Amino acid sequence: MYFDALLLGVSLVLVLSPLGFAQTIVVGGQVINADESTVKPAFAAVDASSSNATADLFPGETHQLTDAVLANLTDLGLTNIILFGFADPATAPNQSIIGPCKTFPGEFVVFPGAITNRVFDLLLGGSLIQTKPFASPCYSDYGNQDSARCAEITSHWSDDSYVHTNDPTSINAILFEGTSCVPHTVNPYALNCTIGAYPAMSVNVTTASQIQLAINLARSLNLRLVVKNTGHDYSAKSTGAGALSLWTHNMKDIKFYENYEEGSYEGPAFKMGAGVQVFEAYEAAHEQNLTIVGAEGKTVGLTGGYILGGGHSPLSSIYGMAADQVLSMEIVTADGRFVTASETSNPDLFWALRGGGGSTYGVVTSMVIKAFPEIPVTTMSFSLTTGDEVSYEQFWQAVRAYFEDFIKYTDAGNYAHFNLNATSGYYVWDMAPWFAPNMSRSELEALAGPFFKTVESIGLDLKPVYQEYANFYDAWDKSFPLESWGSNLARYGSRLFPRENWEDPAKLSSTFEAISYVVNGGGVVSAYNVAAAPKSGYPDNAVNPAWRNTVLHAIDIVAWSQDMYTELITIWSNVLTSDWGSVWRSVSPGSGAYLSESDYIEPGFQQSFWGDKYDRLYKLKKELDPWDVFYAQNAVGSEDWEMSDYIFGTLPSQNSRLCRRGTNLAQQDNINASH
Repeated sequence: MYFDALLLGVSLVLVLSPLGFAQTIVVGGQVINADESTVKPAFAAVDASSSNATADLFPGETHQLTDAVLANLTDLGLTNIILFGFADPATAPNQSIIGPCKTFPGEFVVFPGAITNRVFDLLLGGSLIQTKPFASPCYSDYGNQDSARCAEITSHWSDDSYVHTNDPTSINAILFEGTSCVPHTVNPYALNCTIGAYPAMSVNVTTASQIQLAINLARSLNLRLVVKNTGHDYSAKSTGAGALSLWTHNMKDIKFYENYEEGSYEGPAFKMGAGVQVFEAYEAAHEQNLTIVGAEGKTVGLTGGYILGGGHSPLSSIYGMAADQVLSMEIVTADGRFVTASETSNPDLFWALRGGGGSTYGVVTSMVIKAFPEIPVTTMSFSLTTGDEVSYEQFWQAVRAYFEDFIKYTDAGNYAHFNLNATSGYYVWDMAPWFAPNMSRSELEALAGPFFKTVESIGLDLKPVYQEYANFYDAWDKSFPLESWGSNLARYGSRLFPRENWEDPAKLSSTFEAISYVVNGGGVVSAYNVAAAPKSGYPDNAVNPAWRNTVLHAIDIVAWSQDMYTELITIWSNVLTSDWGSVWRSVSPGSGAYLSESDYIEPGFQQSFWGDKYDRLYKLKKELDPWDVFYAQNAVGSEDWEMSDYIFGTLPSQNSRLCRRGTNLAQQDNINASH
């Protein structure tokens, strides 16, 4: 089926410079070496006001790859410049010219050939990074072994997400990467450090032209392309074996607009680069006595996968999802073109980008986001543990009393993050914290009063601790600790439980039993009493419609120990999806899950993450990216692809080949051998 396509691939190779020759250009009829003195970074400086949005382009966005730049380099005969040209979706082939699988390093003459890499780096302006895994100083494999550096990495591996987000390839979901290079505290059996599913190389992105060059190269050579902002995602979307990665973390520009006008909106707004993290965004807003809708986690990339996936927030019960606040985006699409997406410019793309997921339609360079007035916040925390003074029955009665009024709490604009577990042998409930924006202590006490009165009647005193803050920033900063990072000993799932389950006593009982089932079965529940359908309304976008009906976003976590047999780990891993997940889905039919905090192998992810919006999203994916330049686990269109290997038998390994579904030769051989 792919014979003709493979012949075309051979033809392409023949017009490229073979290995063993230097990269060159032709000037005045003379062939000279192409290096930093003869080839400058490939961009033209466009006018900052050329955006179709109200906001001017950031300096890095004015550096764009253009047809004129490419024509000039072609006229100069720059080696392999053909690889960096733009594409036309209207004339795109139905299949890759190289084959059904994404190109692996070494199997195609020019990737990662020395000449292609050298030309690529010249055009980029020297921003190409060859991957050395973050923990490589702990081993001798990469020639950078350093015991002091290893000790530093080891001591902060799990409790300092800043150091991981500042690395070009480190990710949170190391289980699906293959745990190929980690400190011995994470894997005491590790003998060496290998690249695993980390990308072969990364581009340290600071300009639009660098993204354009990388996308064009990846499309031309059928490379796997990944995008890493911070690497927080639960599903390892920011990594892939043999891939070329775009590291957008350093696109940190922020500009404040006191009275911004875009479409029907008029008011304060911020334009923020793709690399801006939540702590930076909140600091910028706080300096202007304003608030923006962002994540709980400090090092999450605000304008990356967080917003693209929807983005729930401590302020969602008042203002909706983070994606609801976006006024415009600048983005490089799969054909390599730099465009604006807004209500009036590429509106279908704008619709999809707000909730349709990252690494799907293009690479965002910036967003313009609404801002809101600073508001006071009151928080409340408590903890309950079974023991001599608290029985199992009292514990669950207290939790059930809290569940009763979830609708009332979110209707009042509240948000709460709480955890339930019995992993220590004792049942523990931590309220961490109950977060009440725009409320005084007395107002929160009045709201929660009936709950505490019921708890009192059970014979318990939760001893709540209240704290009042003058502004959101201080409340957020003091209430939410730095997120943990990088464990290969757990898996996560989630479910959005609908408001209707609280409007029917029988459904509420079933919901509560489903939550307690996980805890009683040895799991951890980390949950959020949150809503995302504000009274002021919300825009039409690709955010999961289940978010508009929810009052509980619950995450279930299964964990195991390092010394468990693989067979037992496999059983526990399957429990998450097939047992706990099945129970949660059964009490919330037709609802869904939050794609950024979900089961890695979420059944029916299309409906679960996007509901009735999926068909439109898939159609747009095929229109804008007919080459399938962009792929990520459980992203729109990902069902057309599959990994060649699996972890624990069911979890696609990012440390394997990515091929079109049904074309993986290794899997076909395994199937044939079994018959």
